Amino acid sequence: MTDATNDDQRRKIESHVAELTAIRRDIHQHPEMAYEENRTADIVAKNLEKWGLEVHRGLGGTGVVGTLRRGDSNRAIGLRADMDALYIQEKNTFDHKSLHDGKMHACGHDGHTTMLLGAARFLAEHSEMDGTLHFIFQPAEEGLAGAKAMIDDGLFEKFPCDAVYGLHNMPGIETGHIGVRPGPILAASDRWTVKFEGTGGHGSMPHQGTDPTIAAAQFVIAAQTIVSRNTDPLDTAVISLGHLAGGDPGALNIIPSEVQVGGTARSFTKKARAILERRIPEVAEAIAAAHGCTAKAAYIKGYPATVNWAEQTEISIKAAEAAVGTTQVDPNINPLPGGEDFAFMLQKLPGCYAFIGNGLKSGDEFVHAPRYDFNDDIIANGVSYWVELAKTELRP
Repeated sequence: MTDATNDDQRRKIESHVAELTAIRRDIHQHPEMAYEENRTADIVAKNLEKWGLEVHRGLGGTGVVGTLRRGDSNRAIGLRADMDALYIQEKNTFDHKSLHDGKMHACGHDGHTTMLLGAARFLAEHSEMDGTLHFIFQPAEEGLAGAKAMIDDGLFEKFPCDAVYGLHNMPGIETGHIGVRPGPILAASDRWTVKFEGTGGHGSMPHQGTDPTIAAAQFVIAAQTIVSRNTDPLDTAVISLGHLAGGDPGALNIIPSEVQVGGTARSFTKKARAILERRIPEVAEAIAAAHGCTAKAAYIKGYPATVNWAEQTEISIKAAEAAVGTTQVDPNINPLPGGEDFAFMLQKLPGCYAFIGNGLKSGDEFVHAPRYDFNDDIIANGVSYWVELAKTELRP
């Protein structure tokens, strides 16, 4: 592409940004939770139809797929954005703040949806490609596996793809910069629980019973040795406590007969994940037995690690460099321990997941925080990335 052609493309994309910003802020004002994204899906479908795409609704409940066909090639790729919001009370005061108490777009999915809509419009009006694009608007990324629901509903049988791509906004990365890496980029996101049971008893006479609080307390510390002593030091893993409960605050002289603990476990490889799954119950049961108690442990697998394919990562890097410039692309960004259900799509197809910077402004909160907001200044860069990716994959 010549510089003149690239500049013309950018001007056309930027000419749509005001309209896209209005769409983004409207979606932000009306957040919808997992599998309830009916209004958002209506906005998506209405615009895709207006721009001449084939529109299919209902996969995974509220999912939308827009299809654009050009040329004679049988090659097809999928571009995915998520649509759901979170149960968080928004603390922003700007005009487009959430109109629904206890719900907000605190992860930028409103922006993801908008950027992919912008790409669909541009490619429908100006595309120079040979093949098929499936624009996948997915429900329920936030913990309820909307990607898997769409796959289970036949997403890739009904809309066959040779590769699939995802993009997520990220604070802490400069505005509009794009970061990507081959291999694991996000972690497997699992949960674990342990119930310690003993006899309990009077707090003044602990020798007359068995005390599950001591077993639970020692487990909380010992669980950290699983990462430090069982997993490879070069293979990052995390075990964190998120819940601890036992006894009654109104009966402080009573040793409870039951204490429950639970938390999250994060890993980037199958090997590390298997170690966490095996060792958390083993450590809990051994400590419980040493104190004359029992432990009932459960390890609940959530999203697998998001693992980028090497070839598609190279394609993503080339598209990002064409979209925002080589100096604004990090081709080996550090992986993050967050989880993402796009991982299920990457288990089915080759593909790549990338980050686009939401900015470095002082005081900005991280995603899932009550003052978070997608940065409208990155819309054009996000649209450009999708456009360049489509052109790179489906070059005539």
